[in-house]
Amino acid sequence: MAAPMTLLLIVAVTIRAVLYRSGVADLVSERVEVVSPLTAWKRVVEGLALLDLGVSPYSGDVFHETPLIIYLFHFLVDYAEITFMLADVITAVALYMAVKDYNKQVFRKQKYALEADRYPLDCLELIRSPGEMYYIPLKVYPSCSTCGLNNAVIALFILSTVKGNMLLSAIFLSLATYQSIYPLTLSAAALLYLMQVSPATFWWFVAQYAFMYLGSLLVLVGLSFFLLGFWDYLPSVYGFILSVPDLTPNIGLFWDFFAEMFEHFRLFFLCVFQINVFFYTLPLSIKLKEHPVFLIFMQLAVISIFKSYPTVGDISLYLAFLPVWSHLHRFLRNIFLVSCVLLACSALFPVLWHLWIYAGSANSNFYYAITLLFNVAQILLVSDYFYAFLRREHHLSYGLYLKRKDGSEATLVLK
Repeated sequence: MAAPMTLLLIVAVTIRAVLYRSGVADLVSERVEVVSPLTAWKRVVEGLALLDLGVSPYSGDVFHETPLIIYLFHFLVDYAEITFMLADVITAVALYMAVKDYNKQVFRKQKYALEADRYPLDCLELIRSPGEMYYIPLKVYPSCSTCGLNNAVIALFILSTVKGNMLLSAIFLSLATYQSIYPLTLSAAALLYLMQVSPATFWWFVAQYAFMYLGSLLVLVGLSFFLLGFWDYLPSVYGFILSVPDLTPNIGLFWDFFAEMFEHFRLFFLCVFQINVFFYTLPLSIKLKEHPVFLIFMQLAVISIFKSYPTVGDISLYLAFLPVWSHLHRFLRNIFLVSCVLLACSALFPVLWHLWIYAGSANSNFYYAITLLFNVAQILLVSDYFYAFLRREHHLSYGLYLKRKDGSEATLVLK
């Protein structure tokens, strides 16, 4: 590992430890932007208390994490802070190693294309240099939340996929799906990437990966039943994610909409909202079949925007990929506006929450309005990067300065 990366990890862990000891963690852990009914550490502690009393942690409506999480912290509850810091370190190191390997492959393919004269002469300025491929992820997250563990598992899945290890990729993807249903959509990107380095035929390869994935998932589900002795956790974890019964305010799109929804329309709109996470997988996979790592970035962004209980921890995972696409900055159209909106929303979240809950001079519509604006800004950000990526690929194929048949300058439009 590079010395700057090691130094930054030490600095990040130190800052996190100082913030945790200073009491900032207690303040942050109460914020609805940071924790959700699924990932809140206080709910895990309550589930552990019920388990110690011999009561099922899923008997009430408090604990909604998976059985493996509660049994993990049954032994590590006194070392929770170290566990969460270690999860953040694993996430950073895994992303660093994955992006490092990915950049090596990109540089190798780019070198072969240059030697074969596949690029038009006027687009050589778009070629990435090794200096542009340097990447260091850094995240300081002072709150204890199981979202950090989920991010670590997804980061290990990305690393295994980029390394070309089919078995580990399937295992970590099954673990991520076991924790939260939504990472299932990442399977398409994993298959597309691993197919590039596998000599097997398409259907045989899909069958192999599906067998490993489903086998790992069945082992996790069976182990959960073995630990608990009952299946109560299935509706309490996965039914909770899909049916969204807890309408605690968060930075997602579900809570206020379904608080105002008539009960006989609830199932229909619930299906409409939930299908968004899965609906974009096929068209994005078709469009980005040659670029599965960018597809992973897009899918992570879609999950963080449209999942039922999102937190800033989910958003931080896909934002950690933005430095990887630094070569796209010249093609971004709305980056300044979107950045300002995201920063403004981040500042207004606690302000409007205080006005609503404590001052009583606002209502839920104020907070939901800023939530909508925040998610619209995320959609614009991801769409802008998607446009920039496709435009750069188009220029690498057809030249940087496009001309019409009559010789006038052409304008590239994304449709």
